[in-house]
Amino acid sequence: MAYDEELTARLRAALEGLVGLVEKRMMGAVCFMVDGNMICGADRAKTGERRFLFRVGKDHQDEALARPGAKLMEMGGRTMSGFIFVDAEDCGDDALRSWVALALDFVGTLPPKTEAKR
Repeated sequence: MAYDEELTARLRAALEGLVGLVEKRMMGAVCFMVDGNMICGADRAKTGERRFLFRVGKDHQDEALARPGAKLMEMGGRTMSGFIFVDAEDCGDDALRSWVALALDFVGTLPPKTEAKR
């Protein structure tokens, strides 16, 4: 995965004002975190596909997969439950806000990670 500056800027704008927001380079992309828990990220796949990544949790997974351009995250042949890739073409401004809200809804249920766990 490679960094996608435009998509990262869109996420940064959508998350503006969120208390405790941290950007971190992970998996070759830029991810956004609160209290040590990943919310979302953006990248460019080796195939050139531009996509967002949202952490929606297993409880919201079916709802998320019903949305346009959504598919389960797969890394190294392994499916990552609760993590959804969304094609950038299927994620206009309204959809992006909705995806961010869904991810924040899930991440808000997680306990903060201590420094040792980060």
